[in-house]
Amino acid sequence: MRSQIVKAAVVLGLLSVIGPFAIDMYLPTLPSIAGSLSASTAQVQASLMSFMAAIAVCQLVYGPVSDMIGRKPPLYFGMVLFVAGAIGCALSPSIEWLIVFRFIQGVGACASMALPRAIVRDGYRGAEAAQLMSLLMLVFSISPILAPLTGSLVIQFGDWRTVFWVMSGAGVLGLLFTIVALKETRPAEARLESSVRGAFKSYGILLRDKTFLGLSFIGAFGMSSFMAYIGNSSFILIDHYGLTPTQYSFAFSINAISFFGVSQSTGFWVKRFGLNKVVRTAVSGFAAAMVALLVVFLLGVDRLDVLGSLMFIAFGFLGLVLPTTGVLAMEEHGEIAGTASAMLGTLQLVTGAVVMGVVGAYFNGTAMPMVVGFAVCAVLALILTQVTIKSSQPAEVPAE
Repeated sequence: MRSQIVKAAVVLGLLSVIGPFAIDMYLPTLPSIAGSLSASTAQVQASLMSFMAAIAVCQLVYGPVSDMIGRKPPLYFGMVLFVAGAIGCALSPSIEWLIVFRFIQGVGACASMALPRAIVRDGYRGAEAAQLMSLLMLVFSISPILAPLTGSLVIQFGDWRTVFWVMSGAGVLGLLFTIVALKETRPAEARLESSVRGAFKSYGILLRDKTFLGLSFIGAFGMSSFMAYIGNSSFILIDHYGLTPTQYSFAFSINAISFFGVSQSTGFWVKRFGLNKVVRTAVSGFAAAMVALLVVFLLGVDRLDVLGSLMFIAFGFLGLVLPTTGVLAMEEHGEIAGTASAMLGTLQLVTGAVVMGVVGAYFNGTAMPMVVGFAVCAVLALILTQVTIKSSQPAEVPAE
C-alpha cells in the first residue's frame, strides 16, 4: 500500500506542480518584465493575478465536468490550453497582451491543479488520504525551491520570454505524462448521477455546509499569506533588501523547504492525534509566528534575517494546515469529490487573489504591508479554527 501511495503521489504531484511552476518560475523576471514592456509594478502584478483569477474561477467548471465525463479528458484540454497560453506570453508585445495570455495559461493550468485532490478522494480516505496529500505536497513544494532558481538560470541565457518557452515545453511533457501514466479514477458507473443540474445542486449543498466552508477558509487564509509573499517578495527582496535575482531565488526557496519538510510528518501526527487536533495546533503555531513578525516590525526592526526566520517557522506550520484542512473538508463529500475540490480551490484562490491585490495596493517599497497581510490572514484562520473545530470534538484518528 505504501508503494501505491508513493506512486500516486509522484504522478499527481508532477501534474500539480505545472501550475505553481508557471507562477514561481517567472517571479525573478517581474522587475525585468516591467522594464521591457514599460509597465508599472501594479501592471506586472496584474499578470500574476490574472493567472490566479483564471485558476480560481475555472475550477468551478473543471470539477463538475470531471464528475460527469471522468478526470482525464479535462486534463487533456487543460494541458493543451496551458501550452497555447505560454506561447502567447512568450510572443506578447505589451503588458496588456501578457495579462490576457497569462489568463489563458491559467485556465489551462487550472485542470492539473484542481483535479488531483478529487483523484485522491476517489481512492483514499482518512489517514491514507492525509498521507497521500502530504506526499503530494512534497512534490508540489519542489516548485518554490526549483522554479525561481530555474527562472533565474534561464534568464542568464535569454530573457523573460525564454521562461515562457520553457513553460510551454513543460506543458507538453505534462500532457504526455497524463496520457501515459495516469489512470482514470472516476468509473463510468459513478458518472451516471452527475449532470449540470446535479452540479448546481452539489454547489448548493457545499455552500450550506458550515464545516466545509470553515475548513476551506482556514486553508484559504493560510494560502493567502503565501500568495501575498509570492506577489510581493521579488520587489521587496530585490529592490528593498538589495538581493540579486539568484540570491532572491535561494531566499524564496528556504520557506518552501520549511513547508514541505513539516508537511511530510502529517501522516504521523494525524495517526497519533487525529485530524482535528493537528489542525488546531498547526493553525495556532502559524498565527503565533505571524503575529510575532508583525510586532517585531511595528517595533521598527526591518531586517531580512528576522523576516526570513519567522516566515520559516510560520510556513512550517502551514505545511500541516493545508493538507489536513483539505482532507477534512472533503471527507464527507466523496460522491461529489470533483465539485467539492473545485469549490475548495476556488474559495482558497479567490481569497488569495483578493489578499494579494489588497497588499499590492498598499505596497510602499518595504515589507510592512506584506507583514500586516500575513498577520491578518493568520488571525482570521485562528478565529475560524476555534469556531469550526470545537475543542470538545473527539480527536479523529482514522483507522488504517
